[in-house]
Amino acid sequence: MNQYLRLISIAGVLGVTALTPVSAHATSTEITPPVAEKRAHSYTHHGITIQDPYDWLYDKSYPVIDDEDVLDYVIAENDYFQAHMAGRAPLTETLFNEMRARIQEDDSTVPQRNGDYVYWSEFEKGDQYRKHWRKPASGGEAELLLDENVLAEGLEYFRLGATTISQNGRYLAYSIDDTGSERYTARIKDLKTGQLLPDALENLRGNLVWVANDTALVYGPATEEWRTLEAKLHVLGTPNSEDVTLYQEHDQSFSVGTSLSAQDDWLLIVTGDYETTEVWIVPAADPTAEPILVKARQKGVEYRVDIRDSELFILTNDTHVNFRLARTTLDKPNTWQTVIVGSNEFYLTDFQLFEDFFVTEGRLNGLDQIQLRNYDAPGKASAIEFPEASYTAGLSNNPEYAVTKLRLSYQSMVTPRTVFDYHIANNTLEQLKQQEIPSGYDRDQYVTERLMIEARDGTKVPVSIVMRKDRTEILQRAAIDGPGPLHLYAYGAYGYATPPYFSTTRLSLVDRGFAYAIAHIRGGDDLGRSWYLQGKLFERTNTFNDFVDVGRGLINQGYTAEGRITASGGSAGGTLMGAVINQDPTQYGAIVAHVPFVDVLSTMLNEKLPLTPSEWPEWGNPITDKAAFAYILSYSPYDQIVARAYPPMLVTAGLNDPRVTYWEPAKWVAKLREFKTDDNLLLLKTNMGAGHGGQSGRWNSLKETAEEYAFILWQMGMVDQNAPR
Repeated sequence: MNQYLRLISIAGVLGVTALTPVSAHATSTEITPPVAEKRAHSYTHHGITIQDPYDWLYDKSYPVIDDEDVLDYVIAENDYFQAHMAGRAPLTETLFNEMRARIQEDDSTVPQRNGDYVYWSEFEKGDQYRKHWRKPASGGEAELLLDENVLAEGLEYFRLGATTISQNGRYLAYSIDDTGSERYTARIKDLKTGQLLPDALENLRGNLVWVANDTALVYGPATEEWRTLEAKLHVLGTPNSEDVTLYQEHDQSFSVGTSLSAQDDWLLIVTGDYETTEVWIVPAADPTAEPILVKARQKGVEYRVDIRDSELFILTNDTHVNFRLARTTLDKPNTWQTVIVGSNEFYLTDFQLFEDFFVTEGRLNGLDQIQLRNYDAPGKASAIEFPEASYTAGLSNNPEYAVTKLRLSYQSMVTPRTVFDYHIANNTLEQLKQQEIPSGYDRDQYVTERLMIEARDGTKVPVSIVMRKDRTEILQRAAIDGPGPLHLYAYGAYGYATPPYFSTTRLSLVDRGFAYAIAHIRGGDDLGRSWYLQGKLFERTNTFNDFVDVGRGLINQGYTAEGRITASGGSAGGTLMGAVINQDPTQYGAIVAHVPFVDVLSTMLNEKLPLTPSEWPEWGNPITDKAAFAYILSYSPYDQIVARAYPPMLVTAGLNDPRVTYWEPAKWVAKLREFKTDDNLLLLKTNMGAGHGGQSGRWNSLKETAEEYAFILWQMGMVDQNAPR
């Protein structure tokens, strides 16, 4: 399934923060918020005219942003943000320090064998970025492959993208983004000499795949509109002008990606959007050979392919919404025979082929399942058992084809990230590592619950909650009467589930008396593919209603009270934040919207923007469909702002963000300032040298989380008297 993502504790019981109520929601009368100029602008579709006086904040030279008026406004908002948060600097620093104290600074991944070497990565104490290492599996000295700290030196932003080692172990291909625009540059390092080859591949997205016996790389260049419509072949040592196009996609809504099959002998070229897939295969040793089409695209049919010997395995939703697994032979690639039938109860999400068995992954009643299956009797599954009733688990890094054990990842709301090896012969789990929390963490001090809360249409929505067992005592010491605060998080789009995961940063709220809840709302696929379909296109508002109704349900059940819910969401989760404050603002004491996709109608009408054509299957195409236009208009957060009181809000943006462009949050904040009738604080922070994911580097990113939590605590009227120890 070819998808984009529009898209983390002093746990100790030695000391608990005391909280003192202060004047909440107050803003300083001495700091004047920026006021964006209104410039007449309108557009008309399907006989409906929309007035948009803040359209000028969209610099029409994008992705170049050089309009001085635009930059002046964004900078003025940043200055306003800094002026207000300056008074919260001590609280932010306290939060940052306690969050950092929960991180093992000299941490490393569990080494994993791949061929003749064992690979791992590690942070050294104080470093922002990782170092990547390997050593011979037979024994020998460790070899430094890549030091991200060196690559990031002098850069405001740095992110490592794709990395791949050639099969002979000699070459490392890697890509980096130094602006946040997600346009990567790839280089190739000769690990024998330690030198970079002269080859450089610019403006990339996606994977780098070694083919032709390690003499060439397959890559995906980005178009001017930041779309990947080609799979290209670069032969080492040749000019880029001689690169060969292996596949060209003509549908602007599709995106092309590549990978290797389980035995590394076939190159898989996958093209598709959010609801349709098409796969071509070609021998990896001869990538310019005539490709084989597995099955022609059919609207609404998704499928994923892998190959074992001369047999194709296909995961597809062609006969059941929760997918089936089929197989066929190379000589009849489009004649699929069912191996595992689709099920209303079990949601089949993925599979991986190994030499002697294969693994299927899925969810049963919303909980992750990992099942081992025999090629000769695939209908019979052996499920791996896990120790908790609520958790998230999955296959981790398993690069080799012939294995006797499987590397797994595991965590829950109260169990830190854990790495297991599952030994197949005796069906046992071996714990290799659990996330260390240097400042201390006692899971027995926390309790997690899973509730089912009824939405307005009668649908039961799962909610995962974690809180301190002594939460009542904390609130009493903080002189908080009645139900305490609760932070509610959700995403709810693109079929991405939000699992009940562990977070050390979250504990900075929980240890101060917050309950923390994840609403598994429709739009994600937490309860199966139908759960996703019930929150997209003309059922999108189910997502927003679910979130509002979960909040109301938590209030009714006594977990919190009116105005004591804080909420956060990012990207499409930012759409959620914008929609719920338009629908029911009074239940929220503070809102944080990260890179929020809030100007939905205007963006879906602009097919020149990077993601718009590929997003029509998710949101609808208002250009051609009047009903889609009207429906999106009915909930688009920017378009539905009215004169009313809104809760305190912190909004973030990235100037170089290609997914949710900076002007969406900028326009939204400008319009909110015009219409809102309250004096609650509204802040906009734009990262001038970053993109969708905020600042890079683990400490820079952590500081932004500390800022977010400082804002929440401030607006909830809670300040530290004694920081947790």
